[in-house]
Amino acid sequence: MASGTALIYDEEMTTHKLLWSDPVCDIEVPERLSSSYERLKYYHLVERCVHVPAREGSEEEILLVHSSEHLEVAKSTQTMNEEELKKVSGNYDAFFFHPNTYRCARLAVGATLQLVDAVMSGKVCNGMALVRPPGHHSQRNAANGFCLFNNVAIAAEYAKLKYSLQRILIVDWDVHHGQGTQYIFEEDPSVLYFSWHRYEHQEFWPSLKESDYDAVGLGKGKGFNINLPWNKIGMGNSDYLAAFFHVLLPMAFEFDPELVIVSSGYDSGIGDPEGQMNATPEVFAHLTHFLMQLANGKLCVILEGGYHLKSLSESVCMTVKTLLGDPVPQITGEMAPCVSAVESIQNVRAAHKHYWKWLMYEDASYLQNLSTKSHLLKKADPNPSTEHESKITNNDETVKAERFLELHMKNTLFPVPPIKTATTDSKGSAHLLPVPVHVVKEMDKMEIKALVSGFYADIVKEDRTLLSLGSMLAILDKILKKEVCNGIAESPASSVSVAVALRHSVRFGFQRVLCIFVGDMQIIPNTEDGKILMIHICEKEHFSLLLKDAEGDDFFSAVLGFILPVAYSYQPNLTVIAVGPNRSLGISGISLLFSLLRGLAESRIFAVIEDTETNLMQNVAKALVGASASHFGVYVPPTQEKVNKIKILRDQFQQQWKMLQCSGKLSI
Repeated sequence: MASGTALIYDEEMTTHKLLWSDPVCDIEVPERLSSSYERLKYYHLVERCVHVPAREGSEEEILLVHSSEHLEVAKSTQTMNEEELKKVSGNYDAFFFHPNTYRCARLAVGATLQLVDAVMSGKVCNGMALVRPPGHHSQRNAANGFCLFNNVAIAAEYAKLKYSLQRILIVDWDVHHGQGTQYIFEEDPSVLYFSWHRYEHQEFWPSLKESDYDAVGLGKGKGFNINLPWNKIGMGNSDYLAAFFHVLLPMAFEFDPELVIVSSGYDSGIGDPEGQMNATPEVFAHLTHFLMQLANGKLCVILEGGYHLKSLSESVCMTVKTLLGDPVPQITGEMAPCVSAVESIQNVRAAHKHYWKWLMYEDASYLQNLSTKSHLLKKADPNPSTEHESKITNNDETVKAERFLELHMKNTLFPVPPIKTATTDSKGSAHLLPVPVHVVKEMDKMEIKALVSGFYADIVKEDRTLLSLGSMLAILDKILKKEVCNGIAESPASSVSVAVALRHSVRFGFQRVLCIFVGDMQIIPNTEDGKILMIHICEKEHFSLLLKDAEGDDFFSAVLGFILPVAYSYQPNLTVIAVGPNRSLGISGISLLFSLLRGLAESRIFAVIEDTETNLMQNVAKALVGASASHFGVYVPPTQEKVNKIKILRDQFQQQWKMLQCSGKLSI
């Protein structure tokens, strides 16, 4: 299996720069690359990555997407003087040429293709290319919005040609719509293009009708172009996560890509003068983590925009840390999407209802009277001093964001435990688990007896059960003390083990513990009011949040539509997952559940498994150490009955757990 993370950076791409004064283009500076690379070095991330050199993209590769006329114009600028460069730049919307722009743009294309080759050949599992100029606005025959060649579109065509790929997912989380990428693939069902972007009812650049939610693709490509317009500024972490839970991830798992490419613009992050959004750097760790569960982990992240240097560089580092497999930091902010975000999500679901099986039985209807429409009645102040004042305000906001991020990153970054996954060797089976698993010594029998008699005598009634706790408590203690990230324990009496583990964790000081039960097992009621949230995936009805019959065809609607939104709303500081007998969930589903939940609680997960089936233990251990999720199999749509059951649960709990909200009819 491929391992390692590639990082591609070439200092020469910083030589592309603006030679004259242009208030539109002056934010696209060389420091965008150099400051990101310096920050990666500061966190010692560069040395942990696999260095892959950049190369120039060939003319043939550029012509996979662009016209020969466009290529010739770009080529001709190499020998132009400043006046000539200024003149040719004026032919395009928001673009500037420098004598070295053509060379840098070819390096940007080549770096992107080098990353695709490294990932597709198995040299690495994933990677990031820091490139300039960016690419997603560039069209077949025109430079646009700081972009000369469409790096990501060329990469998709190249991957289809060289590796015979039939399904590529492009995720564009830049704050601007990548209209260039949309135009290139809008009739192509082999490329699923997802873009969220600041739109404000067509008021924000590039101000196109075709950037709205109802532009779903053309001809055979209908349903394969997903636009999620943000109709107000200030979108935050919960809005971005809600878009993933209720739109992107269900579509992506149904599409089943063989490669994922990210048009990774960080102008959608806090402090950026273009986006004016509120998402903090760690949200990009969570988004990256989710995308790593697709395409066997084959993920290529390509830099696009990002114009607040601190916000950009910290977000780049969060992305790379996650690609390297580090625990994902706790997300900050209230976990409740805003009304406008929920409205946009509902309209996207309505627009795509006829193209996707997972939406077939969802209650998705258009919302016309949007909460943000009224702002359009307020016309801009014609006072000529407004522009000057807004520049001062922007500068103030930039400085404020700088200070905020300085403090925020100190609180967000946490020491990573030296060991990822722990287990004990009580049954001599530890050697069957993947190599990175660390074996810990069981707790002494006398110590267990003293602990149980002092605190857990009401739960533990039999000596046989008592002795089996030695293994479980030894691993749990390592997790609670943050000496290891996560752990896996076999237990002949998982119900009792979990009850003790939950109470032990709360006693240790953990205030929010999420416990997910998979399979038939007796759940011992907890008395730690408000400190433990239990979800049961089972066939028989029990108390607590109930998911009945979460089988293969129900897995994604249950996990993406319910479990993940509830878990993110709750924000646990420890996740316990108990796997018992008579499971309706298969091994691939269980391991994917573990992988997805690694994004919570700084990846602190404790697995208690009653079944000693080696294959299950191996798959759970792989998920805990961060190995790529194995292929889930052919997507089977959920039945109407099962969709309705999840919907009833969503309706029942969405006022309490607001990340469940995906319908604009709600009073939020």
